[in-house]
Amino acid sequence: MDKQINMLAQTAIALLKKLIATPSFSKEEDATAHVIADFLAHHGVKTSQKKNNIWAVNEHFDAEKPTILLNSHHDTVRPNHGYTRNPFAPDMDDGKLYGLGSNDAGGSLVCLAVVFLRYYAVKDLPYNLIFAATAEEEISGKDGIELLLPELGKIDGAIVGEPTKMEMAIAERGLMVIDGVASGRSGHAAREEGENALYIALDDINWIRNYRFPNVSEILGPVKMSVTVINAGTQHNVVPDRCLFTIDVRVNELYALKEVLETIKSHTKSELKCRSMRLRSSLISLKHPIVKAGLVLQKNYYGSPTTSDKALMPFPALKMGPGDSARSHTADEFIYLHEIENGINDYLKLLDLVRWDK
Repeated sequence: MDKQINMLAQTAIALLKKLIATPSFSKEEDATAHVIADFLAHHGVKTSQKKNNIWAVNEHFDAEKPTILLNSHHDTVRPNHGYTRNPFAPDMDDGKLYGLGSNDAGGSLVCLAVVFLRYYAVKDLPYNLIFAATAEEEISGKDGIELLLPELGKIDGAIVGEPTKMEMAIAERGLMVIDGVASGRSGHAAREEGENALYIALDDINWIRNYRFPNVSEILGPVKMSVTVINAGTQHNVVPDRCLFTIDVRVNELYALKEVLETIKSHTKSELKCRSMRLRSSLISLKHPIVKAGLVLQKNYYGSPTTSDKALMPFPALKMGPGDSARSHTADEFIYLHEIENGINDYLKLLDLVRWDK
């Protein structure tokens, strides 16, 4: 790595240490929002804020040029009970930086932040850049990127910073959570009275387990349905009149969420209600300028099984960042220091290659 990359990496690591040391659970990100705003202001960047979302626009913004959004989130999940280290202690050991949010998605956030600084004052950029550090990603909250989008204007493409080993996640499964209620009639179990709601639910669950949606994506594979929660009954000798269950549905880009919901309803007896249809499946074309630049760099591309703020963006977005998704939400979370250096280097190379055809 050259000297400039090393200096940017040291700046990024220093910021990441501050973020790790500052608790930022979803809906409680005000302190890290302050850290990020102070960091950008210290480097001469004018920022804006809406709730716990911080954003900034390159100094020589030109409305005639296309605009790229650089986005990642600064909220974290709560630490699990498996931690053997202090989750808020940014300790470095054996080439790793430990701490809650270091991998998901602090590494991506700080890399994008210093990359934005690198381009902030450049006069002849072929595009505009907006950097946005957003809240509530871990809970798909409405006061995160969704709240901010109306403030940003027209976006022609985005890079969403999440741990992908700096490979290109060009597609994401949509997420739909469905609550099911099977209704029967209570009665005494010994006299075979009533109608067992649990059995009704089991018939529906069996269909959910075995049904295969016919359209299989080359990138994301099939639609996947999993029943993950079930609750019924009050005591051993009473036939339950209600059974509650929850379905986790991961949808490929070949189906609309509503279409999948209607298919499930048509084959089941339980009452089904979808919690939200906001988290759509998404796909960015291999011909998009950002992806084409990644292909020039010989980056691998794939479909991601996990959901991010990319699902809430009504414009083409590429998910790509340092770190490994397998480390997200795990005890003693960490990111390798070399991943931060490589992330900055690759982001810079990618952006240097991005061009929109006239």
